[in-house]
Amino acid sequence: MIILIQSSDRVGLVSLISGILARERLNIISLREFVDTSENHFFMRIQTENDADAGALETAIRSVLPPESYVAVNPRPEKKIVVMVTKEHHCLADILVRNQFRTLGATVQCVIGNHPDLENICERFGVPFYHVSHDGTDKASFESAIRALVVQHAPDYIVLAKFMRILSPAFVADFPRRIINIHHSFLPAFAGAQPYRQAFERGVKLIGATSHFVTNELDEGPIIAQQVIPVNHTFTAGGMMRAGQEIETSVLAKALGLVFSDRVFVYGNKTVVFE
Repeated sequence: MIILIQSSDRVGLVSLISGILARERLNIISLREFVDTSENHFFMRIQTENDADAGALETAIRSVLPPESYVAVNPRPEKKIVVMVTKEHHCLADILVRNQFRTLGATVQCVIGNHPDLENICERFGVPFYHVSHDGTDKASFESAIRALVVQHAPDYIVLAKFMRILSPAFVADFPRRIINIHHSFLPAFAGAQPYRQAFERGVKLIGATSHFVTNELDEGPIIAQQVIPVNHTFTAGGMMRAGQEIETSVLAKALGLVFSDRVFVYGNKTVVFE
């Protein structure tokens, strides 16, 4: 059983919550908690060995917390996702392999691409692919077609696996804190387009990738995971891009694993991640 709690902090919360679990005879096998002292905000993730009535347990925990607190008992153990892509295959291929061998922690409901390039690989893995072109149509109509497909498949999350289009505030608002992106830069450095070209021209010695939740501010949403790798003067912009694709795949996989196992709390424009 997984229990997630987010609330304002006060003395004795851990004791009160642990007491409720003890009365339910729930054996705690993992308990992670954090207090943001600057905001007086409390975060907790608990995993128990055995189960209890989820509704009754949630009610009992809420009774000792402030009314505005967030409590989730036994979130859906396996998430459903829709993946959105353009032409680059590396992140999608990794997701499809993990999905095939049941190591993703989620089930891919479908893939939506604004180009048809990746339809073949989806067919090989038996995952539905929908081509929704942005050519010859306005942004509102383009996103309306995508939205209809997403709603049809009712995912927990939308994963932008190198989907190279900027989503409108209206689209993002329909799926708050549910759209996960991989950006080919160690944000906040080199946000926006062509970050490898930007990094090459700046002469950096490290390049990286960032997975984050999508908000209305381009590439500025709450960060889930980041990694970097060293580069040197021998790297061209193309060489940086090829090296970066490996780390993009790794960072997105790590971020998805954390989110799908309910280890990420979003607070303001930051995250608390219990790895």
